[in-house]
Amino acid sequence: MEKIYLDHNATTKTRKEVIDAMLPYFSENFANPSSLHCFGVAARKAVEESRAKVATLLGVDTSEIIFTSGGTESNNLAIRGVAYKLKDRGNHIITSKIEHLAVLSPCEQLQKEGFKVSFISVDEDGIVGLEELKEAITDKTILITIMHANNETGTIEPIEEIAKLAEEKGILFHTDAVQTFGKLPIDIKKIGVGLLSLSAHKIYGPKGIGALYIKKGIKLEPLIRGGHHEKNLRAGTENVPGIVGLGEAARLAGIEINQVGKRLTFLRDRLHNGIVKSIDAIKLNGHLTQRLPNTLNISFRFIEGESIILNLDAKGVFVSSGSACTSGSLEPSHVLMAMGVDPATAQGSIRFSLGRENTEKEIDYVLEILPEIVQRLRKMSPLYEGKG
Repeated sequence: MEKIYLDHNATTKTRKEVIDAMLPYFSENFANPSSLHCFGVAARKAVEESRAKVATLLGVDTSEIIFTSGGTESNNLAIRGVAYKLKDRGNHIITSKIEHLAVLSPCEQLQKEGFKVSFISVDEDGIVGLEELKEAITDKTILITIMHANNETGTIEPIEEIAKLAEEKGILFHTDAVQTFGKLPIDIKKIGVGLLSLSAHKIYGPKGIGALYIKKGIKLEPLIRGGHHEKNLRAGTENVPGIVGLGEAARLAGIEINQVGKRLTFLRDRLHNGIVKSIDAIKLNGHLTQRLPNTLNISFRFIEGESIILNLDAKGVFVSSGSACTSGSLEPSHVLMAMGVDPATAQGSIRFSLGRENTEKEIDYVLEILPEIVQRLRKMSPLYEGKG
């Protein structure tokens, strides 16, 4: 049976070119990059070359890139690092209700420690309310953290406007760009953010490695102590193979970003239009045009998304109902609930997130089997009784 993977927002397959670049640093060039001998110097060179590749894709200086274990750590370092560093200046943070748990959880923890956090609403398309954000700002606000694009719906947030507002008010601005780095062209100087989180495994790199962009002049309190690594901001021997993998994945993404983006937009729209034509009682979750080229989130009314996932899985198609990090929860998506989607409809949501290797043939296969699956499940659903 053919396997069709449509869950690329959760993770991606590591590219062969990336694996090939990493392999020597597991066995041949295995030295600690902090060692002074030539073996260590060679490892350090690989780290710095990879740092330069990441910086190039963002259009920033290499000194502004700090390697971490992934997007979650980058978000925690940005949010908690600013909070602890600037606590004498203020104790207020602004975020949105649709952030990834890697942002919401550290914000909620800071609340327990005495910080104030404002959770801004979004409209029905998942766009953050700029007026509400403006009104939330106080003289104690030290950080605004709003994601670049939502991992469940793909909706792209107006971060340039938010960054401009933050700059006018003298507030630091962080964005979780885990879903946009390598997928959308990002020019840091244009968008104006001070801190930006990214991860390798969303762009065909290895898991367990990411980075945080920190604009020159911004000071953070380190979360992990024990050495002078990464400019004293992230203690611990560097994950050289992972860093090399992130660097190579970033380099390749930079070359292909526009071409792949156009192709994925075509496939995404082909899938969306096909679903609209063949299945009734559905709802698009997220903005129709202002979203990631690879992401389509659809609610199929009267049935549960989990049932659709399992039935597609049996046919060799792999999708999700939202964030992989919340897949163990029985609660409706906090993102869709914040967008005003009713709980029953939210429970019937499916996220299709496409990748560079997906084909028209695969999309057409999904469109061939999905209507029958939905129809069969609806016939068994007491919610659908009398609706057909």
